[in-house]
Amino acid sequence: MVTMVLNLMFGCRHRRLTRPITPAHRPGTEARGAYVACLECGKRFHYDVHNMLMGRPMEATGPNASGDAQ
Repeated sequence: MVTMVLNLMFGCRHRRLTRPITPAHRPGTEARGAYVACLECGKRFHYDVHNMLMGRPMEATGPNASGDAQ
């Protein structure tokens, strides 16, 4: 709880990141780009594999996108 409040106030520093991940997709569906994720807060960021740079945060998707703990 305290960590969540501090992240909301000051943001995560994103020092511990996953390696770049490129999701698989089926033929005929739109390919999504590569991303990296923070191992501490879980935020995902677009990743440019050609320039090896982390980009903007990705929009939250999925059943728990609002951050509600169940």
